[in-house]
Amino acid sequence: MPVSLRLSFVSAPMSQIFGAIDLGASSGRIIAAEVSADDIKLTEIHRFANGSVQLGVGLYWDFDGLFASIEEGLVALGTFAEERASKVISLGIDSWAVDYGLIDADGQLMVQPRCYRDPRNHNGVKLVHEQFSPDELYAINGLQFQPFNTIYQLAAEREANPGLWAKVDKVLLIPDLLGFLLTGKAATERTNASTTGLLNAATHDFDDDLLGRLQLDPDKFAAVSSEGSILGELRESEKYGAAFSSTVVTLVGSHDTASAVAGVPAVGTDFAYLSSGTWSLLGAELDEPIVTEASRALNFTNELGVDGRTRFLKNLSGLWLLSESLRAWEEQGDAQDLQLLLTAAEALPTATIIDVNDASFVSPGDMPTRITAYCLENNLVVPRNAEEVTRCILDSLAHSYAVAIAELQTLTGRSVSQINIVGGGSQNALLCQLTAEATGLKVIAGPVEATALGNILVQARAHNVLRGSLEDLRRVIAQFNPLVVY
Repeated sequence: MPVSLRLSFVSAPMSQIFGAIDLGASSGRIIAAEVSADDIKLTEIHRFANGSVQLGVGLYWDFDGLFASIEEGLVALGTFAEERASKVISLGIDSWAVDYGLIDADGQLMVQPRCYRDPRNHNGVKLVHEQFSPDELYAINGLQFQPFNTIYQLAAEREANPGLWAKVDKVLLIPDLLGFLLTGKAATERTNASTTGLLNAATHDFDDDLLGRLQLDPDKFAAVSSEGSILGELRESEKYGAAFSSTVVTLVGSHDTASAVAGVPAVGTDFAYLSSGTWSLLGAELDEPIVTEASRALNFTNELGVDGRTRFLKNLSGLWLLSESLRAWEEQGDAQDLQLLLTAAEALPTATIIDVNDASFVSPGDMPTRITAYCLENNLVVPRNAEEVTRCILDSLAHSYAVAIAELQTLTGRSVSQINIVGGGSQNALLCQLTAEATGLKVIAGPVEATALGNILVQARAHNVLRGSLEDLRRVIAQFNPLVVY
């Protein structure tokens, strides 16, 4: 259903429409925002499935299918705008981080982009760490170690496919790749680029020494640009309808977590955010990065957010474990209703806590069987049925949040008084309640549409329809979105 907000706008004679292309690892959406002098209304125009596919020995994204779904959604968005006698002013794109496409000198996508869960990344880790020790690397880029970070993917790419790599003209992260295909203009949006491991944490730009030592030609990377910049005008706009005759693509916080954090309805410095979906991104917003041995040892990362903020956070596993379990049960002929499952799980006591970040849970597969194997290996009580597996997953997620909150307070020297959960996980009442109990903190859940809100509001501000600081945007979200307190 549409979500309405009331904001402080520059006077506008009629509703103007902004579009968000919001992509996740399992689904994507096209969202319309009708912006007038005193109101903004979000409407989901088109939703489509997304996911990785096994091609030979590699795990890839079906990027051609993804782009076709986006174009279908843009046609629907154009119809939506025309029915309101309006134009689509701008499009903003956000997606998951770290993955990329390779573009040749003719501007063509050379191969389908690899998925970050591809096992080849482990060879990339070895190659990079032959050149940089983990502590040296952290001092440069400030990033939490994750074997799927772009730096490791590119090292593996170059080693395995030197002939292909030699023909690459540009490496573009997924939102930048989409922006390039829509406008013909190449840029590297800063918030997403900060997840690659290739940016210097102090300069917020590509680190030439790092690229050089890894034999990654700096010319293969488009210039870093900030959110709010205009990438370019939509080309071939006639395919999508008359409403796109002068539409531009505006850079937003293109890492979906950057947009989600921009959409967190909290101000001050005593809150922690938890962007909850496939992954759990838990952290605080800082003015400067923390690049210490203590933060490295605890695997905290420094990524960039809207308005130059540092998103100091820990990347934890999320509801991926539950979604993979649901998929496995369905494939085994034992499909589960999620709401009934959560109700049954709520009635159970806490029994088993697993390490949700264990490497055995990263790749797609039969998650309940992997949880059983983990429990047997670690002498834990084995969940016996779907309800117990569900309770185990949610208890374990909440426990991981409690540990991370304690670490966050130690590293930042800040006291956290509340956790703001946004995204899909904000609708999981059991997870929210267990998180409140495990951390001993107030949990404020919502909005579920934080990512889309962050995307749209950055566009509206860039086009002078909306005024104010990031805090102003957050106050509006807090005032006009229904929030649930646990």
